[in-house]
Amino acid sequence: MASSSKCRPEEQAPPDVFYNESEAAKYLHSSRMIDIQTQMAERALEMLCLPEDEECLLLDVGCGTGLSGEVLEEAGHQWVGCDISRDMLNVAQSREVEGDLCHHDMGCGLPFRQGMFDGAISISAVQWLCYSDRAECNPRQRLLAFFQSLYKCLRRGGRAALQFYPQDGDQLQLLTASAMRAGFGGGLVVDFPHSSKAKKFFLVLLAGPPDPSFSMPQARLHQHERAAEAAAGGGGG
Repeated sequence: MASSSKCRPEEQAPPDVFYNESEAAKYLHSSRMIDIQTQMAERALEMLCLPEDEECLLLDVGCGTGLSGEVLEEAGHQWVGCDISRDMLNVAQSREVEGDLCHHDMGCGLPFRQGMFDGAISISAVQWLCYSDRAECNPRQRLLAFFQSLYKCLRRGGRAALQFYPQDGDQLQLLTASAMRAGFGGGLVVDFPHSSKAKKFFLVLLAGPPDPSFSMPQARLHQHERAAEAAAGGGGG
């Protein structure tokens, strides 16, 4: 099919160009895109393991039209969102989201004070840092600037849950290594790892010194995947 041969959005144009007014409008009118964005934001929020019944201040990196921020609002939290696309932020403003919005390129480093946030999420954004549309945009430098600034603006012990779409194993390694180089603990969680359609990649990161109580979230599995793993685990007894 023709659609399957199209290149990834990241290969078509820089994010501030790709996410123009017409693209941003899809996040207003496409129920499928809204549902997917909401579900991934709910999953990322779950991975932060925030204290129950406590209002937190959270950062949404690549907040777009504010769909993921609304998930944070509904859970009782305050949030700040940053995005490189003015058109996406304009839609967020028109939707009257409650979060504070910041027009900013995350690859230049996040502009927030030290220890400001209790946690951070990002939905379908950080893989854009692996691409370069100009000679002066070095993906490794931009990734390091982003992760170092994210580490700085999280309180010690705060978590980040970043959902992203790596193009290949090299990008997966580059993103993970950049986060670890910036000082984070944690690692990769892959939900529905055996499904080509449902598979989702998350970097779950811990800011601060090693914490013995920190544990990585369990990956979500389809029922048949869970049964297969249980059978494999019981076969060695």
